[in-house]
Amino acid sequence: MAKDDNLPLFETKSGKGRILFQIYSLLIFVGTCFIFAYRLSHIPAKGEPGRWAWMGLFFSELWFCFYWFVTTVVRWNPIYRSTFKDRLSHRYEKALPGIDIFVCTADPVIEPPVMVINTVLSVMAYDYPPEKLSVYLSDDGGSDLMFYAILEASRFSKIWLPFCKRFKVEPTSPEAYFRTAVELLGEPVLAKEWSTVKMLYEDMKKRIENTTKLGRISEEISKEHKGFNEWILVASRRDHQTILQILIDGRDSKAVDIQGQPLPTLVYLAREKRPQYHHHFKAGAMNALLEMPGFDGNGGPCYIGTGCFHRRETLFGKKYKKNYKTDWKRWSNRSVEESTSVLEETSKVLASCSYEENTQWGKETGLKYDCAVEDVLTGLTMQCQGWRSIYFNPERKGFLGVAPTTLLQSLVQHKRWSEGDFHIFASRNCPFVLGYKKIPLKLQLSYCIYLLWAPNCLATLYYATVPSLCLLRGISLFPQISDSWVLAFAFVIFLHRAYSLGECIWFGGTFKGWWNDQRMWVYKRTTSYFFGLLDHILKRLGFTKSAFVITTKVAGDDVSRRYEQEVMEFGTSSPMFTILATLALLNAFCFFGGLKKVIADLETLVWERFALQILLCGLLVLINLPVYHGLFFRKDVASLPTSVSYQSTIFALLVCVIALC
Repeated sequence: MAKDDNLPLFETKSGKGRILFQIYSLLIFVGTCFIFAYRLSHIPAKGEPGRWAWMGLFFSELWFCFYWFVTTVVRWNPIYRSTFKDRLSHRYEKALPGIDIFVCTADPVIEPPVMVINTVLSVMAYDYPPEKLSVYLSDDGGSDLMFYAILEASRFSKIWLPFCKRFKVEPTSPEAYFRTAVELLGEPVLAKEWSTVKMLYEDMKKRIENTTKLGRISEEISKEHKGFNEWILVASRRDHQTILQILIDGRDSKAVDIQGQPLPTLVYLAREKRPQYHHHFKAGAMNALLEMPGFDGNGGPCYIGTGCFHRRETLFGKKYKKNYKTDWKRWSNRSVEESTSVLEETSKVLASCSYEENTQWGKETGLKYDCAVEDVLTGLTMQCQGWRSIYFNPERKGFLGVAPTTLLQSLVQHKRWSEGDFHIFASRNCPFVLGYKKIPLKLQLSYCIYLLWAPNCLATLYYATVPSLCLLRGISLFPQISDSWVLAFAFVIFLHRAYSLGECIWFGGTFKGWWNDQRMWVYKRTTSYFFGLLDHILKRLGFTKSAFVITTKVAGDDVSRRYEQEVMEFGTSSPMFTILATLALLNAFCFFGGLKKVIADLETLVWERFALQILLCGLLVLINLPVYHGLFFRKDVASLPTSVSYQSTIFALLVCVIALC
């Protein structure tokens, strides 16, 4: 028995294919050195056409090389972890710590209540002692519709939790489970129970959806719980008192499921909001309640907002010390004497607007404020205080989430992330400043993968426009096909993309999926990251202020169908779409203009001078095929608007005319 107590709770292994990746990286490095040697030895003379375009291309390639180096540092020594749950259960079954799980929502339209309660029910069904599990729904929208949904979920949990244990339900989200599970046809009793629970879920779902469509709580429903009285005093979603309701009190001996087993604590919270107080978006909501193998090998993954667990001490601003020993009993103690109603009232002050005034919350304590990516900054601060993070991605997924289903939603989301990440890099919270002598240099470099998203747009935009325009003007920027220097470019391009494709296939992807990733790589760098960088500059100059855009978590049937068919969704005018369409048309004009020049001068072998530029321009045309389709061939509501077509055509033609002058 004592021997078992000394066995490790997890093991760490180096990633497979690590040696192959290191050889590949060294080969890319050698090829890149030859490319730079060519650039430096073939700089056009002063007054020669294309000198400045050549220099710009050289600096763009320097940037790409630096960013490639950063990503290589991160991926040089990936590690993976696997756990031994049986040992954990054997050693700490009666001494496991209390766990608080936060579920954040902000808008009942963009984040439908049915989706939110499925998340809540799934975490309530965790395989963990229920008396040590507390689930908090933080509703930053302050919606009575969301409160009604969580009230329904609290009732349904009494049936759902024992059902999950009895039938070994996976996944534990009712919606996801019943969508994929096959009805039991064996033992009649079990089949009847299965059908009954499914029917009860569908009934609950229908009630919630009908109430959500109605847009208000009926008088009959409002009598079901005292919590609805709170909304009598609510002026608007941005002006209301703290609303805190303990729907299931885990301390109460009567809080049990239909089989008499204890239920986890379930709390609804809508923190106080007043127009004169900044509410700090999700970071404020999280404070009111208080995916990375390469990173792990370099000192620990960064915090990316969801799908993770924190020790409470890390969020309270406590620094790690070598003699640190956690007191799990302290966090598991629930011997609070107050009744549920008294505890609700006394706890409301914690979510009031004035509670954080003149305190260190958002600065030294809790999630950090004044940053669009408060999660990344908070995680960096924790690591600088001596705490270590680890990455664990079990075969049985611990978390499942949703992602944008339209192009614009995805671009807007990455625009916010890139702006927030670069804000960290350009501030005193830069890893090289904040993390100096506190975290390893390789971890400081690792953060740059995300923090330098925004400036990536400059080199990418240059490479996506200038070589094409020079092709139109007849200016060569690459070695001709008969020159031995072309081998360096061909070697790096082929090896880099071939390894990327092979890696995608190795991990279960497809060629089509890989190609779509390349397409999105270009789209994000030329739009999201550009506007992210522009936003940061404008904020520094005092022209704009921070804004938090909630990414919609729901899509209509037509949108979902096009998403499943991998048809790109446009459907609205946006500056991002205007840039995408302009770049697409610009490269199309240059590509066909360059081909015309080559065909007209076949005897002089002019194609040899422009082979790589034609290849680059043609590749950009292929990448932009969905854009051409949306501009000229699609007639559905998800095509690009006529206004975008006119604007992009005019802009592209204007740039081409200027380039030819």
